[in-house]
Amino acid sequence: MKWDDIGEQPCSIARTLSVIGDRWTMLIIRNAFMGMRRFDDFQQHLGVTRHVLSDRLKRLVEHEILVKVPYVDRQERFEYILTEKGLELYPLMLSMANWADKWMDQGLGKPVKYIHKNCAKTFQPVMVCSECGEELHAKQVKPHFTSVYYQYIQAQQNLKQA
Repeated sequence: MKWDDIGEQPCSIARTLSVIGDRWTMLIIRNAFMGMRRFDDFQQHLGVTRHVLSDRLKRLVEHEILVKVPYVDRQERFEYILTEKGLELYPLMLSMANWADKWMDQGLGKPVKYIHKNCAKTFQPVMVCSECGEELHAKQVKPHFTSVYYQYIQAQQNLKQA
C-alpha cells in the first residue's frame, strides 16, 4: 500500500495519520496549541523550510484543522488558527507528551508541565471509559470490527480478482 492511499483504509488511526502523520505537521499543531499563529513564527521556532511549512499549513487548512485568516492590520498576510476539529487533537498531543515524559526524558524530567485552569493543579493525562469512568489500559480494551471494516476487506478482494 502506498502512503497516499493510507487514508482510504477503514482504520481510524490510518485515516488520522494520513492528515497529521508526519513530524513537521505534528510540531506545527503543537506550536498552534502553544499560541503560535503566524507563518514566520512557525518557521523561526521550528527551523523548517518555507516550502515544507507552506505545504503542511496548506494541508492542515484543507483538512480544516487550521483556518487561515488575514491579520487585522495587514490583509496580505495570514494567521493560522486551530478550528474545533483541530482543538479535538489536544488529547492526542497530551498523550504523546505524557508518553515521552515517561519513556524518553533521558533522566532530565518533564520539559513542560500542564496545569488545569479550573483547579490550578498540575495533572497527568489519563484516558477513561466514557461509560463507567474507569481508567483505560491496553490489556482491558478489546477492538470489535464493524461492518465498515468487513465491507472494505471485501471490496479490496474484489479489486484483486478483477
